[in-house]
Amino acid sequence: MPQILIIEDESAIRRVLTKIISEENETYQVEEAEDGLVGIEMISKSDYDLVLCDIKMPKMDGVEVLEKAKKIKPEIPIVMISGHGDLDTAVNTMRLGAFDYISKPPDLNRLLNTVRNALDRKELIVQNKILKKKVSKKYEMIGNSNAISHIKDMIEKVAPTDARVLITGPNGTGKELVAHWLHEKSDRTKAPMIEVNCAAIPSELIESELFGHIKGSFTGANKDRAGKFEAANGGTIFLDEIGDMSLSAQAKVLRALQENKISRVGSDKDIKVNVRVIAATNKNLKKEIEDGKFREDLYHRLAVILIEVPPLNERRDDIPLLINFFAAQVAKEQGTAIKTFSDKAIKLLQEYSWTGNIRELRNVVERLIILGEKVISENDVKLFASK
Repeated sequence: MPQILIIEDESAIRRVLTKIISEENETYQVEEAEDGLVGIEMISKSDYDLVLCDIKMPKMDGVEVLEKAKKIKPEIPIVMISGHGDLDTAVNTMRLGAFDYISKPPDLNRLLNTVRNALDRKELIVQNKILKKKVSKKYEMIGNSNAISHIKDMIEKVAPTDARVLITGPNGTGKELVAHWLHEKSDRTKAPMIEVNCAAIPSELIESELFGHIKGSFTGANKDRAGKFEAANGGTIFLDEIGDMSLSAQAKVLRALQENKISRVGSDKDIKVNVRVIAATNKNLKKEIEDGKFREDLYHRLAVILIEVPPLNERRDDIPLLINFFAAQVAKEQGTAIKTFSDKAIKLLQEYSWTGNIRELRNVVERLIILGEKVISENDVKLFASK
């Protein structure tokens, strides 16, 4: 049932608005507040679907209510109620985030249309939030171990912010999955997530790859080219294996984080960028800093939030879930029936030393699915898992 709050210091107008809205739809639950202070307190304690707020009120005027409400509950549509002399202010409140404004005395049709439109908008916002919580199955994070549950909780808290995140852990543990979860659950999900594997790009080309270049800036630069930071504008850039980045490129990344500006190789022109940076590494960056291979100031800029992804050997309880997930995935890819694993086979795989982590487990499951019988036995694991 939609909950609607009317904040209005004139009791007669409150009563009229309440009557009109309540009679329009019996599911509407309408509450009243006689001034802005009471209204803000009620907003902070309840989840309203719509707030109608007068502009001129004692104690706290409508503009203050709007500004405070947007900080507390930014998703609530707020419709301002303006007297004849408040029209300029009412229009200005639209710039501050008001959904709409209605004039006194309220026109019945205009009021009810505004209420219906505002409630539709709130419903869309709620649905959008629910969708954002559903991460693409391509990047599903499988596991219920304490370590994985902790990472999922951190993602829920951090993803909606623009905080920079450094993801650490051995190769094959799923650091890129964490990065994708952070992006897909963020407000930047409609914008691109650009991935850069810093270890796969030669050190002499990394700056051009990240920041672009202008024609003639080096041999082979035949035309102007935008870099990954520009491509990720409005979205997220994922700097994988950042521990392998050259010191000169690190300096430019640091400037981009400090000033939200980059410049293409060979150019002195600044380009503003709005990018969230997520980085990952399998290296001990503190040791790299001691050895002079990584900038300490960049480390502190990147590691606002630090997420450590554990090796598979430290989350063995998740292995049965991962086996079933990979078995279904491989069967779908190969176009074959899903094969099951016997309890003894699963136990043996749980006891195995996974130096290659989840990536190695996935390869082993695929091998067993292709070469094993309908039910993967303990003997199948002994035959094929170590190959």
